[in-house]
Amino acid sequence: MPDEYQDKVVLVTGGAYGIGRAAAIGFSRRGAKVAIADIDVKRGEETLRRIKEVGGDAIFIKTDVSSEADVKALVEKIVQAYGRLDCAFNNAGIHKQFVSTIEFKAADWDEMINVNLKSVWLCMKYEIPQMLKQGKGAIVNTSSAAGLVGAPSNPAYPASKHGVVGMTKSTALEFARKGIRVNCVCPGPTRTGMNEELTATNPEMVKAMDQRVPMGRIGEPEEVAAAAIFLCSDEASYITGHALPVDGGIVAD
Repeated sequence: MPDEYQDKVVLVTGGAYGIGRAAAIGFSRRGAKVAIADIDVKRGEETLRRIKEVGGDAIFIKTDVSSEADVKALVEKIVQAYGRLDCAFNNAGIHKQFVSTIEFKAADWDEMINVNLKSVWLCMKYEIPQMLKQGKGAIVNTSSAAGLVGAPSNPAYPASKHGVVGMTKSTALEFARKGIRVNCVCPGPTRTGMNEELTATNPEMVKAMDQRVPMGRIGEPEEVAAAAIFLCSDEASYITGHALPVDGGIVAD
């Protein structure tokens, strides 16, 4: 349905590349006005260029999602530009190299928790009040298959992604009778820049993880984006508090 998001305003954090870029483009193709948020200006503006090249309506806002001031300003700028905020895909996240729990650095822990978990809370903190004013809204957060089951990683990544699942469920319950739906997607290994960076740090570990996928391949960014686009849509109007694996069957194994 190419016009299912007509007249709707959608925020995508981490929209500079990978799953975020695929989602921003996907929402735009379905008629949405898209706000792209990312700390990476060069790649964020590339996402913006791709959307505008095909006639889409979008803006790019440089944002550090771990900063409350930046997130507050982000939502304010979206409302100033478009007058509303209907949906949000809180997708920004990072991974560090595979490191043992006992060797992992406290500074890396703080950074990953801030970007992967605190940022999701901050985004919802400022998105939800605007959606409440409108009487309706849909939010999708990005967790991970590592937010549902144990996986080789480092201590902060699965901790942050399990946290996203828990926060998604509790927030969904809190606002279920107020018109706000909150869900999350849980990607498995996906062909993104982050996956390539991890491969460079430990190719054998990444290869072993990829081989665990029952479908026999890693996912494409567009496949995860499609799940987020569905969960934000009116087609998913009776779904809230759900953590949807998009992982080729990993958590079912």
